[in-house]
Amino acid sequence: MSDAGGETDDLAARDAAIALVAAALDRRSGFEEALNQAPFAALAGRDRTFARMLAMTLLRRLGVIDRMLDQRLQRPPPDAVVMILRAGLAQALYLDTPAFAAVDTSVRLAARSKATRPFKGLVNGVLRAVLREPAPADDPEALAPAWLFARWRATYGEAARAIAAVIPDEPATDLSLRDPADAAALAAALEAELLPGGGLRTRRRGDVTEWPGYAEGRWWVQDAAAQIPARLLAVRPGEAVLDLCAAPGGKTLQLAAAGAAVTALDRAPARLTRLAETLARTGLSAGTLASPAETWRDRRQFAAVLLDAPCSATGTFRRHPDVLWGLKPGDIASLAGAQARLLDTAAARVAPGGRLVYAVCSLEPEEGEAQVVAFLRRHGGFRIDPIAPGEGGAPEASATASGAVRILPFHRDGGLDGFFIARFRRA
Repeated sequence: MSDAGGETDDLAARDAAIALVAAALDRRSGFEEALNQAPFAALAGRDRTFARMLAMTLLRRLGVIDRMLDQRLQRPPPDAVVMILRAGLAQALYLDTPAFAAVDTSVRLAARSKATRPFKGLVNGVLRAVLREPAPADDPEALAPAWLFARWRATYGEAARAIAAVIPDEPATDLSLRDPADAAALAAALEAELLPGGGLRTRRRGDVTEWPGYAEGRWWVQDAAAQIPARLLAVRPGEAVLDLCAAPGGKTLQLAAAGAAVTALDRAPARLTRLAETLARTGLSAGTLASPAETWRDRRQFAAVLLDAPCSATGTFRRHPDVLWGLKPGDIASLAGAQARLLDTAAARVAPGGRLVYAVCSLEPEEGEAQVVAFLRRHGGFRIDPIAPGEGGAPEASATASGAVRILPFHRDGGLDGFFIARFRRA
């Protein structure tokens, strides 16, 4: 195989990329599941790298690419043909593959299957026609599914365009540090910038396990926004803390590094195994327990509880563009119901006078602001503990009038995940 944007010796990487995208469009979590299945799992080395890059590029530009195809297709061909056309345009327009190579590869892909072979001429003609025209500038309204962008506009007004404009951008890598005193030395070693709150951001690429400080456990990968909820819990050394829905574990590590006595609970044993491995690498300690939060039989209460609840994850599209396309409108209401139940479970675990931080990496108000209103109605013993502008490294623009934090992906240069965070105190 040649360079990442060039031609492979065979078509396996293109097939794998198309399979990843098809899985993402089919269902939530489909992309992640497809990474562990054939044809992607059968790839190795640079073919694997290219397939993932092509799939991610296609998902980041899917709305724009589909708009171009709709202008050329009088009637939609079979889905398999559409996927070949999408992949060809992603290669030629966004991965610097020469147009003739992208067209040739796409035609050969079509020729390999009995179902798509009759459409070789259409693939050739449509791609050549589109690629003769200059690539259009990204229209933010085309970068997200129409129904989801309409929701953002209803919630955020014109800021919806600024949110969507971040979708095509490949993010930098953010790191959380075991020891804040290490920040200057690690920033120099990793060619990184220091972020508000104490994390680092680097544009380095490649295998993170080879980066300075990884083997010694001096840092772990964690988006800058995802680092904020644990900071807002403001734990003290020795304080008993419960991290509900803890995996993959970045927040557990933060709490342990602050000196708290952490109990990390998650329903997925495999994900807790990864957390245990990271705890060992960093030399930090926390108790890990595999159990659904709602049925955990231990009745202890804690001085501080962190609930980073399962959600639609629409705020994570910079690193996971598949969430935009695998999500269905009905999913949001279903997830909001689960979040309300988890909040009730978390409330029962907060000792008198204790704190509860609720967070979701979602842009949807049903999963954020509406949860706060409903929670306070159900639990009269809790009140909002207002978050000060800029506290915990949150962008000042994210502070809300109600004392919560609503982080939008454009609130920091270079972007960050969208989050909603609220802090409560029990009477």
